[in-house]
Amino acid sequence: MIDDIFVFDNVIHLYDLSEANIRRDRADARPVLEQTLAEVKDLRWKGYPLHDDAQFDWGRRWNVDDMYDLVFRQAPTDMAMAQVVPMFDWFTDWYAPVTTQHQMAATYPDRVLFCGGVDPMLRGLNDALNQLDYQVNELGARSLKFYNGHAKNGDCWRCDDERFAYPMYERARDAGVRVLQFHKGNPHGLQNVEFLSPLDLQAPARDFPDMDFIVHHLALPYFDEMVSLAARFPNVYMSLAGYMAFYRIAPRRVQHHLGRLLQVGGADKILWGSEAALAGCPAPYLRAFMDFEIPDDMRAGYGYPQITRDDKKKILGENFARLMGIDIEQKKAEFAGKAQCSESTVATL
Repeated sequence: MIDDIFVFDNVIHLYDLSEANIRRDRADARPVLEQTLAEVKDLRWKGYPLHDDAQFDWGRRWNVDDMYDLVFRQAPTDMAMAQVVPMFDWFTDWYAPVTTQHQMAATYPDRVLFCGGVDPMLRGLNDALNQLDYQVNELGARSLKFYNGHAKNGDCWRCDDERFAYPMYERARDAGVRVLQFHKGNPHGLQNVEFLSPLDLQAPARDFPDMDFIVHHLALPYFDEMVSLAARFPNVYMSLAGYMAFYRIAPRRVQHHLGRLLQVGGADKILWGSEAALAGCPAPYLRAFMDFEIPDDMRAGYGYPQITRDDKKKILGENFARLMGIDIEQKKAEFAGKAQCSESTVATL
């Protein structure tokens, strides 16, 4: 916990950026990977020891020990969800593979939940449904992640497509999975950004009222559209998904966005997400969030509410725990006496 607040990280990824996982049949695979690594390098907060590029090889296959140390020992995280990134454009075994995400949850079942991921355009809808069944029924996936935008237009699909998307939602619901998650905005490489607009989630959110839809990255650059969806649909939520990394670079932008989210959607609709590993260790971002306030001039000029400690409790853990059926007080009792953060990390925070 941080300042006695339970931290449930909505999204961590055990990426596989190794040479073995890069597709040899795609000439753009290596340039896109290098571009991605350069972008996240600029976002990781400088001066934090675990963000030193001289010490860490970020472009590799992340393993369970690496991730546990980064997220739990070096940061005050209590629980997290390891999420598959079902992106096949440049990778032979997904961007964040099923195997390693499941291994993380299987190794630390008290602290980590497994989020699976499928794509109907890889080997067809039937294969995606079979994979969905396997991930939920055999591997214990508690949620599913979708990435409908791709580098080739022919590989893209809409989240409101009743031919491809709805059968996956229905299969997930039949298997007992009620929380679906979507990468929106934040395109990679030369992907068409319009396929990553969140507007195609309106129909599913309306047609599946008994399911919850989590949208990552605030759907930037579709922020206004995303705020509208979250405000209007009771089952649509937003994951910060590494967003606090921007706070040191562009604090006014983050203050504006969070102020708007609190004003229109409310704290109940926001989930904490670190986006570790590539965003770096969650520790400095968590501290920044705990110290975060909406400036007086923005409150006066835009009517934004001040963020409260209760808001932070909801965002850091309570909201996602509610969606996933986790009893925080029970978890606190379970974890009592089990030290996670190193003493040096606690002192830093």
